[in-house]
Amino acid sequence: MTHDNTNGTAASRLPTYFISHGGGPWPWMKKEMGPTYDQLAASLADMPRQIGRTPSAILMVSAHWEAPAFTVQGNPKPPMIYDYGGFPAHTYEVHYDSPGSPELAQRVQALIAAAGLPVQIDPERGYDHGMFSPMAAMYPNADVPVVQLSLRRGLDPAEHLALGRALAPLRDENVLIVGSGLSYHNLRNFGPQAHGVSKAFDDWLGEAVVRDVASERSEQLLNWAAAPSARMAHPREEHLIPLMVAVGAAEADAGERVYHEDSFMGGLVVSSYRFGAV
Repeated sequence: MTHDNTNGTAASRLPTYFISHGGGPWPWMKKEMGPTYDQLAASLADMPRQIGRTPSAILMVSAHWEAPAFTVQGNPKPPMIYDYGGFPAHTYEVHYDSPGSPELAQRVQALIAAAGLPVQIDPERGYDHGMFSPMAAMYPNADVPVVQLSLRRGLDPAEHLALGRALAPLRDENVLIVGSGLSYHNLRNFGPQAHGVSKAFDDWLGEAVVRDVASERSEQLLNWAAAPSARMAHPREEHLIPLMVAVGAAEADAGERVYHEDSFMGGLVVSSYRFGAV
């Protein structure tokens, strides 16, 4: 990985993203799923155009990795982690073979440690589907190095906002920070019957994050559990917390919704967001 030599001007600074990453290994299930994921796939595929250049690397904070301390993937050639069940046999053989970046892992570790947050490097960790499914749409050639970063157990919103703030310098080093989760994640309440609760929470979320006043946005997110239908949308918040990292890393920048669907998977309302100018 090489650092961008642009001295952190607004034009050179990369935005951050919170993406709804879909369910399981969906990019490899077009035959089974038909057009279900077409809108999400198009939004993810459009991210390189929005950014306008190829990042040196991507730091991906996935909802599917939690650890006692913030843990950085240090493997130069991460293997696949098929962390899903009940899908067709061929989806347990898919590969997304982007390289890792031990150099970026060390940089991330240093930034987090400097902020006084607990951090370690895992030299063996592979890629989970919170990374490889959206990346297959974003960069199908797997030609951009990707390093995953865990959530910290306890899922404290304030701590993950602080994590994002610690990582903010990466935006001036041509590293794209992506929080990968889902704006609605209640597997016991899916489909048409969940439309109302998912819409209520999505409406609140859009109002909370698409605003110019950073302090207001952060305050709203710290109190997300008081939002309409919050615990119906996220009985457990691991799929929402990556948003906090993306917001913390772009705290002074406005948010913009870059993907929105009101009938996802038969009736869910879901969204993705970008923070910072492009």
